[in-house]
Amino acid sequence: MTDFVADQLKVRIYENRIALGEDAAKLAAETIRLLLKQKPVVNIIFAAAASQNEFLEALIKEDIEWQRVQAFHMDEYIGLPKNDPQLFGVFLRKRIFDKVPFGNIFYLNGQATDTAAECERYSSLLREHPVDITCMGIGENTHLAFNDPHVAEFNDPKLVKVVDLDEACKQQQVNEGCFIDVSQVPVDAFTLTIPALLKAGKIFCMVPGTTKAQAVYHTLMDAVSEQYPSTILRKHGGALLFLEKESAAKVLAETTALTAVTYS
Repeated sequence: MTDFVADQLKVRIYENRIALGEDAAKLAAETIRLLLKQKPVVNIIFAAAASQNEFLEALIKEDIEWQRVQAFHMDEYIGLPKNDPQLFGVFLRKRIFDKVPFGNIFYLNGQATDTAAECERYSSLLREHPVDITCMGIGENTHLAFNDPHVAEFNDPKLVKVVDLDEACKQQQVNEGCFIDVSQVPVDAFTLTIPALLKAGKIFCMVPGTTKAQAVYHTLMDAVSEQYPSTILRKHGGALLFLEKESAAKVLAETTALTAVTYS
């Protein structure tokens, strides 16, 4: 395992995605247990993506008082039928929400016809239950949740909003086997905004896979800007980025660029 720091972002690189997921889950569980010693309830945002599979599989095996944990999910397609297997809420139910006894689970409603009202409903829940931990990934286009570059705002005044998905984002959904063709990917989605995600004191960001190598390079090596939304993680003192050799390949290949990174 290789450790270094990029600005404030702590980075760990593992041999493979299984080791990545297991260690990330161990550290997340330790954080949850510590927080539960300090407060009655812990609020966590979860991402729904293939990049999270190993992490979620390991996390549900941890000894945690899940009854004292409340869960949010960070984005959802608009317009898919209820219980459609492509819905992120369904993904999370299968991998974690139905596996452990959460105290509460707050779902975004992708079938809502009044999208403004749904944004306000979920925003109110986030205000009522301030988030302690965000568990997330990074998109191939460097998006966080569905904050693609063309809609990402580091100082977004909203907590939840409706966005249209860019073509790179849609293609990722096809690449990950969620849809057969880009034309099947919904055009619009609900997303927690970047400020909503970064309100958490701790962020665990799991990014395995060769398809994420370019996004990881932008995240760590380019200027912090909304052109590459994930670069904002470098400004969060409680964020940890978990990589493995494939996702870190482009960063590791550029030893001269790595001299700009402060090793811990």
